[in-house]
Amino acid sequence: GGRRVGRYGVEFKILKFRTMNEDPRGAAGPRVTAKDDKRITSLGRWLRDTKLNELPQLWNVLIGEMSLVGPRPEDPEIVATWPEEARREILSVRPGITSPASVLYRSEEDLLSADNVMDTYLRDILPDKLRLDLLYVRHRSLLKDFDILAWTFLALIPLLRQSRIPEGRLFAGPIYQIFRRNLSWFFLDLAVNFLSIVLVASAWRVFAVINWGLLPLTLLALALSSLFSLVNFVLGLDRVYWSRATAEDGLAFVMSNLLTVLVLILVNTARATRKWLPLPPLPNGMLIFSAVVALFASLFLRYRLRLVASIANRWLDWRKSRSNFGERALILGAGEGGQIVRWLLTRGSLRQAFTVIGMVDDDPAKQGMRIGGSRVLGGVSDLPDLVRTRDVGLILFAITNLTPEAHYRAIQICRRAGARVVFMNDILGTVRSRLAQPLDLPGP
Repeated sequence: GGRRVGRYGVEFKILKFRTMNEDPRGAAGPRVTAKDDKRITSLGRWLRDTKLNELPQLWNVLIGEMSLVGPRPEDPEIVATWPEEARREILSVRPGITSPASVLYRSEEDLLSADNVMDTYLRDILPDKLRLDLLYVRHRSLLKDFDILAWTFLALIPLLRQSRIPEGRLFAGPIYQIFRRNLSWFFLDLAVNFLSIVLVASAWRVFAVINWGLLPLTLLALALSSLFSLVNFVLGLDRVYWSRATAEDGLAFVMSNLLTVLVLILVNTARATRKWLPLPPLPNGMLIFSAVVALFASLFLRYRLRLVASIANRWLDWRKSRSNFGERALILGAGEGGQIVRWLLTRGSLRQAFTVIGMVDDDPAKQGMRIGGSRVLGGVSDLPDLVRTRDVGLILFAITNLTPEAHYRAIQICRRAGARVVFMNDILGTVRSRLAQPLDLPGP
């Protein structure tokens, strides 16, 4: 091996099985090798193809110079070409035997030609490898390291060597998904189901005898959670990002709960005649009530971030309206365009700069209603009064489907209102028209 740059910029000697001719040509050649590199021996070619030449680096791992997973260590001459910020961030962790970049570029030598190997590497390959290394450093975790190790072993299998591995699966592979998406929700559902069954059973004992102990109830909660997780997996609910979930996702979750309860009731009813267990069947009413309690608790767990965010947003909106912080704005139009404009004004830095007082729309059915979090305060003709009484400094024109006459009338009323007008409808109309046109990409 040669010299490599390790953590905090400390150089070390990386260990590899020799794959090149030991002569002055090999030492003085490029720092990166290509497929047709004359310095590589026939045995060395096989070692490189199978990646067995990297095995001695386990000693580098044992003495603390490297780790199993981490950005691949580079030659000092190549590290000197890195941007300063990338160099500082990547060298903050130990280099590794394997990494997302080394998996995706496992056939890197095939992409290079011995004629201009360094130019091609520095121009076409190195920037992407740096990007992948930065992604790894910023999002690394033990579970993701296990995924990268698994992908590395799979990539070494001859039948799978040429298979393309999606970049996203490297950073959130099967192991990460199972533990973070499936098992985490399974244990939360297990706790919810157990508490629901125990609480409902305790209340049920006041009215009827239940000859079930704590251990059987725990096993029932385990079976219910397993069945519930299986149904969620079949319906794809394990792939829902619940902090951004829609109402349709919640409805599918309710259906999953109903299917689970239906199966449980069928099994419980069959037990009354089959005598599968030395325990009496539970009252179906108790099972249904337990399922309802568990459903509401599970929905709360999944939507808790959205509930907290909604409460926080309402509180911030109330504080802003009381403190008059930010320019006060009215949105002209409560349709799709108005809702898009409101969404933009309530996100990021624009949230601090503007306070949305409400919307204005000529549709009588919308007036007085709350749409997207803002009230429709009146029609277009009410703009002058609204600007005066509510101290509005900005009108955002967001109607895109007006006739020329109605458009001219709305503009005249906006001018009489005396507030500054920003025509968002032109932007929205341009976006809509561009989306309807075929994509015309420039040539190379």
